Amino acid sequence: MKHVLISLTLSTALTAPAWAEDVTLRYLASHGGIAAHELAQELGYFDGTGVTVETVGYASGGPESLMALAGGSVDIGSAATAAVLNSIIGGNEFVAAYPTNGINKDVKSIFYVLEDSPIRTVEDIQGKTVAVNTLGAHLDYTVREALHQKGLPENAANLVTVPGPQLEQVLRSGQVDVAAFGYWQTTFEGAARKTGGLREVFDDNQILGDIAGGFTVLRKDWVADHPEAAQHFVRQSARALDYARENPEETREILARVLKERGENPEVAQYFAGFGVRPGGLPTERDIQFWIDVLVREGKLPEGQLKASDVLLTTAEEVAAR
Repeated sequence: MKHVLISLTLSTALTAPAWAEDVTLRYLASHGGIAAHELAQELGYFDGTGVTVETVGYASGGPESLMALAGGSVDIGSAATAAVLNSIIGGNEFVAAYPTNGINKDVKSIFYVLEDSPIRTVEDIQGKTVAVNTLGAHLDYTVREALHQKGLPENAANLVTVPGPQLEQVLRSGQVDVAAFGYWQTTFEGAARKTGGLREVFDDNQILGDIAGGFTVLRKDWVADHPEAAQHFVRQSARALDYARENPEETREILARVLKERGENPEVAQYFAGFGVRPGGLPTERDIQFWIDVLVREGKLPEGQLKASDVLLTTAEEVAAR
């Protein structure tokens, strides 16, 4: 399969020395969640590889993460697929290493209203205020796609940005009409649902089907400079994704500990629904092509200019040769 990620290739074919160099990859954490590379570090998967990951703060959303990656203040980015593509179209030399999260019937973004709200369908969100974590990323594009599928203007809803920890509060206080809990915010969604008084209007799995929600992103020049570290990073992160799927309770315990160490609420870890990715962190071409087609439709990208194979990291050697 031509577009297989480095993680799949290396799962059976890694013969390079286990430790070629000491490399620290900096990243921005996400409130209430844990990334695959963070889980890999907690599990000791990077031991003996020379790779270390280190948080340097928090990101409010994918676009902020990509800006930090482009500026060189971090070495790992993480964002919704549409945001990654927009960044690449804008001139950033990025590659998508592996799906950060997947969207399916169990792991998905849910758009909630108060129980007595008159909003019951996608059509009803026209002119209403919808809280999302950031603009230009997954929830923004999901709303646009949902409206498009109903034959409505893609900007018919009024989107406002609200940090994940405040989503429930702004909805219950009536400051917004709809609160969108992203697939990476299942901890906050679970806590809000348990309190009661909310009703689901729609979710992104209904709009998009089974698809990767976003990707972990690396700079091409970094991969070229650190090819073996890139291989170890992707391989062990994908291994952690598999661990989370096979050991959900243990993963929630690790998340609770990580959240407590960060000074966050560890109680929300019980609502972590997993990463929702396929075994081995393997993407499909549709994970990328769906959003390429959307950007072509919106006039942001000429048809044929960008292909899924241009975006996906296959092997460090291939990226280094580009």
